[in-house]
This record gives sequence, structure tokens and C-alpha cells, in this order.
Amino acid sequence: MRELLGVRGMPAYYVAATLARVGDEMVAFTLVLLVLERTDSPGLAGLTGAAYALPAIATGPLLGAWLDRTHYRRAALALNQATLAAVMLSLLVVAGHAPDWTVPTLAALAGTTLPMVSGGFTSMLPSLVPQRLLAGANSLEAASFGAATIAGPAAAATIAAAVSVEAAAAVITVTATVSILAITRLPGLPPAVAPEDREPFLASVVGGLAHLARTPRLRMSTVATTAVMGATGFLLITLPLHMPSLGAPRAAAGYLWTALEIGSVTTAVLLGRLQSRWRPELVVLVAVAAYGLAMASWTLAGSLAVLLVLAAAAGLFEGPMLPAMFAARQQYSPAELQGRVSTTAASLRVGAGALGQAAGGLLVPVIGTSAALLTVALGVLAAAALGYLAGLSRTTEGTPVDETISRG
Repeated sequence: MRELLGVRGMPAYYVAATLARVGDEMVAFTLVLLVLERTDSPGLAGLTGAAYALPAIATGPLLGAWLDRTHYRRAALALNQATLAAVMLSLLVVAGHAPDWTVPTLAALAGTTLPMVSGGFTSMLPSLVPQRLLAGANSLEAASFGAATIAGPAAAATIAAAVSVEAAAAVITVTATVSILAITRLPGLPPAVAPEDREPFLASVVGGLAHLARTPRLRMSTVATTAVMGATGFLLITLPLHMPSLGAPRAAAGYLWTALEIGSVTTAVLLGRLQSRWRPELVVLVAVAAYGLAMASWTLAGSLAVLLVLAAAAGLFEGPMLPAMFAARQQYSPAELQGRVSTTAASLRVGAGALGQAAGGLLVPVIGTSAALLTVALGVLAAAALGYLAGLSRTTEGTPVDETISRG
């Protein structure tokens, strides 16, 4: 780890990326709390969360193609954070005081550049660190995501309970601002695709999605992790509504996300190198299936304390998924496609999460929160099955995958 952090720009990278992700994780939870508090409408809360995430489906491939050919990756990352800060301040003014449509509209504006938070940062790793340090960088990258998912919901829950949900929104603005300062310390990186090798922009946009679709092992990982995000979006609405049945306030749901991610970070760091011993897409499938089985026990919890323990245990099984997902993208994609593959895959995940939130806002009040928890667990198990089915084909346009890309 010392050698990795000694690479030029890596300390600033992890500070910038982690702060951006902390803010993003706070947004997902804070938006739900803010809308529920001011309107008491689960449907509008789900719609707002979906509006924050859905634009990424369209913008992810476009941003990825642009990232692969631009000198201005740092500026793009900073612009995303500046947009988020401005939108959060605007939401404090309009939520509950203006027509309902204004809230999801503002959320959608912030979500336009959302793929930068995950795919935009992650796509820089192969350019920042040498190949021999990439597995360790992936483990730290997974820890960055996990730390953000620990700190984000916990901070949002604590600030909302101790001060107000408005204060939580203000803290998001602060994290975005500090992230911008760290981004300015990143080294400038040359474009991944040299000018003489560039294809037309629209063809370049399609290239990342086509590569995901045509590479079975990468497709396996992508389908499974995307489907997991759909279940996660459903859970984001379920947990705050489930808390009163356990005698806890809605904001306590943030601590469940924290417990889940404590378990996840633990195994992400300790077992993150599994993908160097086994094929990363298989690590993804096993982690997702085990995660779903562990989540099935959540419906048995009769108190918040028991559910916290079960959430931490489920996180232990989920932990290896993220570093293995990063490794699959890197091993099965050439350097010139890293930006497009990372942001396109990230946009699919974010979009699935948005659909999950929208569905949760409509269905959870109808089926009840206990049934919703079981639905989430079954959805995660289905994600593993879908990933397996997606990877059954062994060839990509007549060329064996192992011969297409063999590095890693």
C-alpha cells in the first residue's frame, strides 16, 4: 500500500474520489428523507431518487467516449461536483414549497454527470498506476466506495436526527467543494485514444456498449452487478419505511447502510485480491449469490439491533464483488476503451438503481416493508442467475474471449 500511495497523484485521487462518493451516498439517502419529511409522499421520494439517477443511462456512454479522448478529465470531475453543490442548495429552497415537479427536475440536473463519480474516477486508475499495482489499487478503490457508503448514510442519518435534514444537504455541498480542491491536485493525463486513432464520436459512444455486450465474461459481471443495483434502489425506499415497525425513526435506516458497508469493506480489503487467483466474473457471481442468501434473513429481525447485525453479516459476503467488478472491466477491456466501459457500466448500474427506487416508491406502501425486504433478497439472487445466463456464450464475434484480451 505504501508503494501504491507513493505513486504521483494517488493520495489526491483517493481523497477526491472518496469525498465525491461520500456526497453521492449522502444524496441518495438525504433526498429520500427530505422529500418524505416535507411532503410525506413515498411516491415522490422514489421519483426524485429515480430522477437523480436515470439521466446517467444516457449520459454515461457519452461521457465515457469523451473521457477517452479529452485532456480535461479533471475539469469534468470538478464540474460534476460543482453541479451537485448548486443543486442541493436549490433543493433546500424548493422542496415542499414549490410544485412537486421542481424537485425531481433539479435532481435530474445533478444526475446528468453522475457517472463521473464512479466510472469517471475509476477509469483513471490504469493510467495512474502501473499494471503490477492495479490489483492493490482496485482493492483500495473498492474500499473508497465502501468507506463512502459507510460514512455517507451514517452522516446523513446522524445529521438529520441531531440537527436537521437541511443540515445534511448543506454538508453535501461542503464535501463537493472539498472534493473539487482535491481534484485540482490530480496530475493531467493524456487522452487514452490518440487523435490519429479516433473513430467518429457516435461510433466511439457505441463502442463501449458494444464491447460490454459482445464480451461474455465482462457481460456476466456487468449484468449481475447492474441487477444488484436495481434491488439496492428498491431497498433505499424500503428501509426508511421499515424503521417504525422496529420502533426506530426513519433516519435510523442510514445506520443499516453503514453496518452493511462495514462488513463489505472488511472483505473487500482482506479478500479483494481474489480476482488475481480466480476469474473476476466468477468472484462477482459467488459474492452476489451469497449476499442475496444472507439478505433473506433480514425479514426475521424483530429489532433494529438484530437487523444491524444481519446487515453487517450480509456485507461480508458482498465485499469481494466491487474489486472483482473493477478487475473484470480492466482485464477484458483494452486501454482505449477503459473510459467508455467504466462510465457505460456505471450508467447502467445507476439507471437500474433509479428504476429500483421508482418501483419501491410505488410498491412498498402496497406490499408492506417485510414483503419488500424479501423481494430485495430474491432480486439479488436473481441478479446472480441473470449474470450467469448472460455469460454462457464463449465467443465474441467469432473470437475467443481469452484470445481477445489476456492481460490481468
